[in-house]
Amino acid sequence: MTQVLKFPQDFLWGAATSSYQIEGAWNEDGKGESIWDRFSHTPGKVFNGDTGDVACDHYHRWQDDITLMKSLGLRAYRFSIAWPRIFPAGRGAVNSAGLDFYNRLVDGLLEADITPFVTLYHWELPQALQDEGGWPVRSTAEAYVEYADTISRALGDRVKNWITFNEPWVSAFVGHWEGRHAPGHTDLHEALATAHHLMLAHGWAVPQIRANCPDGQVGITLNLSPHMPASPGTADRAAARFADGHNNRWFLDPLHGRGYPQDMVDAFGDTMDFVQPDDLETISVPMDFLGVNYYTRGIARAGIDEDKNAERTVFRGDEITEMDWEVYPEGLYDLLGRLHFDYRIPAIYITENGAAFNDTVAPDGTIDDPQRLSYIKRHLEMAHRAIAAGVPLRGYFVWSLMDNFEWALGYSKRFGIVHVDYQTQKRTLKSSAKWYRQVIQENAVQ
Repeated sequence: MTQVLKFPQDFLWGAATSSYQIEGAWNEDGKGESIWDRFSHTPGKVFNGDTGDVACDHYHRWQDDITLMKSLGLRAYRFSIAWPRIFPAGRGAVNSAGLDFYNRLVDGLLEADITPFVTLYHWELPQALQDEGGWPVRSTAEAYVEYADTISRALGDRVKNWITFNEPWVSAFVGHWEGRHAPGHTDLHEALATAHHLMLAHGWAVPQIRANCPDGQVGITLNLSPHMPASPGTADRAAARFADGHNNRWFLDPLHGRGYPQDMVDAFGDTMDFVQPDDLETISVPMDFLGVNYYTRGIARAGIDEDKNAERTVFRGDEITEMDWEVYPEGLYDLLGRLHFDYRIPAIYITENGAAFNDTVAPDGTIDDPQRLSYIKRHLEMAHRAIAAGVPLRGYFVWSLMDNFEWALGYSKRFGIVHVDYQTQKRTLKSSAKWYRQVIQENAVQ
């Protein structure tokens, strides 16, 4: 007999998207240029020359998309706001047409009995601020607070769940050190300054949002993964420690009042001259929740000659997604337990979890995606196990509601539980969406 895993009565079932990945309308109704508009329009930066100019055309189809969400029974919807829609120049004059769009979206969600979770920053810095130096300069954090204040004043009477930033690690290190994301820079000092100013902006914005929305909940979303050594050897254990510090502790520690981890400060060997007195106290402002984006684990193998390293004992599993990521649900359980017991976070939401697979549209138009369904199911089983262990996990947002623009990979990867035909913009529920609808209805996985 199949075991039925019941979730807490108030568990929040949702789906997530981000503005640049679905909205389109990149230059309509007074919207300013973002760093992703500039980056995707630069030849050679995005696979196949794809851009988010149209994406899923959600800007024009939002009402139909809310109807779609309602048909799935979603209790919550996590979406992001495009900063340059509100402040085309990054600060100063508000573009009322942009604000009106999000007002209509929030009202539509509430009418459908769907709780809005607003992400204020999902990588869409106004290009005008990038031209002034971008996140490596402190003034960008100041401009962000003006933006966060404006949005929370406008929507705070209806939106009660606020996420300041999505995955600052990606903005900082993938955008400013690896160069794979906008703005495409490759400078470690810039990356570290960006990480600091993102967290500083978070610290400044949290009390501002609370002032504008006294009954609200405010948190941040981090992409986190457990990192395991590939062998018991000293070199691999050190490599795993570095990977954990780089990916996890660099953000978790300062956000929870521990400052920057000293082993990582030493490893980076940077002056960190952008840190000013009281910054770390500002960054560690208490949060109401932490958003966790989890996709896979890391296995650390030291970059030394193999004959000098210990014999490898930990190997990647055979099940791999289209992103070349290992399917490793147990990592979610390990991660949630660590967050709870090491950091005593008051509430946790899984704000992204999902998988890209190469979906096939059958002759009758149906889309069966058993691998994605299995991925989500097994991760929900681990989420349930974590709750049973005492982790204050409050909700789950599948990534993503619909197929969309996958950043530097363009439209080549599909994460959605809803299929999007980019030529016609037709939305089709995949089998994973129909299964997820049943999970929500029953508040259980079986």
